[in-house]
Amino acid sequence: MNQLYKKKLKQSDLYKHGHFSFVVSLLLATILLVNSYQFTTQTWQLSLFLIAVAYLFVTIFQLVLNLRTRRDILKYGNIQRKTRLLTAFQLGSLLVGNVFTATYAFRALQDDGEIEYTFAYYMFLADFLIIAVTSFNLFKPYVTNYFIPVVFSLAVLLLLDVIVLIWLARSKSVSRKSTRLVRLLPYLFMVTSLTGNVFRFILGYSLLLKQGKRDPANSERWQLFWIKLTKRFTAMIGLLFVIFTFSLSITSFTTFVTRFAVANDYTVLLTEPSLVYPFGTDNFGRDVFSRIVFGARISLIIGMLTTLIPMIIGGFLGAISGFFHRSLDQAIMRVLDVLYAIPGILLAIAIIAAFGSSTLNLIIALSVGSIPMYARTMRANILMIAHLDFIEAARALGESEWKILFKHAIPNGFAPMIVRATLTIGTAVIATSSLSFLGLGVEPHVPEWGNVLRIGSQYLETEPYLAIFPGLAIILLVLSFNFLGDGLRDALDPKIN
Repeated sequence: MNQLYKKKLKQSDLYKHGHFSFVVSLLLATILLVNSYQFTTQTWQLSLFLIAVAYLFVTIFQLVLNLRTRRDILKYGNIQRKTRLLTAFQLGSLLVGNVFTATYAFRALQDDGEIEYTFAYYMFLADFLIIAVTSFNLFKPYVTNYFIPVVFSLAVLLLLDVIVLIWLARSKSVSRKSTRLVRLLPYLFMVTSLTGNVFRFILGYSLLLKQGKRDPANSERWQLFWIKLTKRFTAMIGLLFVIFTFSLSITSFTTFVTRFAVANDYTVLLTEPSLVYPFGTDNFGRDVFSRIVFGARISLIIGMLTTLIPMIIGGFLGAISGFFHRSLDQAIMRVLDVLYAIPGILLAIAIIAAFGSSTLNLIIALSVGSIPMYARTMRANILMIAHLDFIEAARALGESEWKILFKHAIPNGFAPMIVRATLTIGTAVIATSSLSFLGLGVEPHVPEWGNVLRIGSQYLETEPYLAIFPGLAIILLVLSFNFLGDGLRDALDPKIN
């Protein structure tokens, strides 16, 4: 029996999640503690020191929870109720913005709950982070005209998140036979997902699948996919940060003042981080915090477009290349091989140098270099699918080749393209920032992360925070896409149970 419990401990996703949360929280506490001490003046920065102490307390408490979880599994084979109730106190780590320990706490409170509960607490975390970041605008001299009603609306949605979270935590299952109010919830979540919180749409769609006379096969496939993905907590943390960034980009249209990010203010040049300017100001007096928020919108748009455009073009070329006559395959792929032989970043620099530096030229330059990669991926998928039984059956029924390609072959070979796209969005974000850093990306006055980092690199010795914060934003977004891509690869792989 003891060996069985040891095996359970090794296989416990919750225990692994707890260790991951502890390590990350300890790392963050150490970084905050080191940065709170000013070595030049040999003094402590009180606000940063208090945050570091709070993080350290959360880290120690997480270690205690990990030890109790380990003891429970080795002794009883499962986590005891007292340990789960004790985990509820870890939800307070949200007050210092530690989402790693907070997600562990939500998961531990209802480890065997339905997948809708997982969607609900990630939805809550995304809304909470949006409100927390947006609230820093209250320290600014003035806010937008829509700030108060928008933040109030977000607070109402956050309250709704809490109510739904408690309801799902107490429910054994999401019943098909429910009240009219419960049946309207999925549509409410889908409509309110316009704030950019995609977890709302995911939860609404999941609830909709379980209501009425829906196809049970679709519901089963949906559940299986998300069960696989949610087991990879790094993938879910990555998805949380991506959705948070996307939602912040949308809500910032009404909650952030554009002037703070683009207008020069020579009365506050190179100001250190404070409540008014959380990330300080640059050499033109522009608020770096606002510039990073607006830059997220630009980085996401360029990253998505430079992924979707080559995925569509390259996917189409790869599909017809792998499905039709060999001569057509050779003609298309040899041309793409020539394009593939040129390094993508070098090709982008050449295109921008020839046609000028602008956002449109940057999107075109980065898209052209990625077409061969997507074409090869789709061609390989189509070559494997083209001679399978269901394709031959479609031919026997007299369907045209083009109809077979678009109706049967491409849909069944598209999953690896989604994984490839997720993994390459991070590369596109890095390439965008790199070209902007070199002065070959978007226009210099545009608050894009590469532009912000380029200005900050000039003051590394005196004001390092000007480069640290945009650099961290780039790192976090790229890591998030990479973590999400790894999780999608495992979730969509039919060989993995």
